[in-house]
Amino acid sequence: MSKENKKALPADIGSDYSLPGRYEEGNSSYFDTVSDEPTPKSRGIWIMAIAFVIISGGFFTYYFANQSDIDSRIIQNSLTIDPERILADRYNVGEFGSEHSHAAITVFVNGELINFGHSKFQLTSKYIHFENHNPYLIHKHATGVPLEMLFASMGMELTSECFILNSYSDSETGRFCSNEDQILSFYVNGKPYNSDLSQYVFEHDDRILISFGDSELILGQLAYLESLKIYDVPKKIPRYSGDGITI
Repeated sequence: MSKENKKALPADIGSDYSLPGRYEEGNSSYFDTVSDEPTPKSRGIWIMAIAFVIISGGFFTYYFANQSDIDSRIIQNSLTIDPERILADRYNVGEFGSEHSHAAITVFVNGELINFGHSKFQLTSKYIHFENHNPYLIHKHATGVPLEMLFASMGMELTSECFILNSYSDSETGRFCSNEDQILSFYVNGKPYNSDLSQYVFEHDDRILISFGDSELILGQLAYLESLKIYDVPKKIPRYSGDGITI
């Protein structure tokens, strides 16, 4: 055999890929074309992603179309969960039992006295409440408790201009606000109180009048308030179990 024949390599033909040293090239899978068809797993991922986008888009469309209603429900639900705790934190109210004092309060609407002796108005807050079906005597069991907490615990609201029987309702019914013909007036110990009474922290033996309507009726309402007995504070410490309050 000539020297030229010894140096010549075999021609590249289909069977040459099986020669030693060319295993990788000879492996037919090495040349397989990658399939463009998605696998069942990847199809599932895409379907889930598309569904998420559609659902999210629907949610945000609904939210922005009903934002005010949703936000008001969130706020109302927050208050429903624990309105007392929210207000106690806001006003930095003292620990339960850090104070015990009594005051008399009367609320007149168009000459009619609101009866807080009804069971739904009794023991609505551990910090400030009516009890024993008494319709006018407030019990306060912590320092720094404003009157707002009393009314909020009963679902009411008091501002400098309005007394609202149902603070969760947007209805005009039950909203008594000062106008040209009728005035919302506040008195503490027989004297006009011209600030926001809802922020007032009463002291023992205070007498508080809230009157909406004819101002000519106020003198008679003050006389009635003055006639009410304010009981002495018992010496024993009240206990709050979480389910009720005992004195």
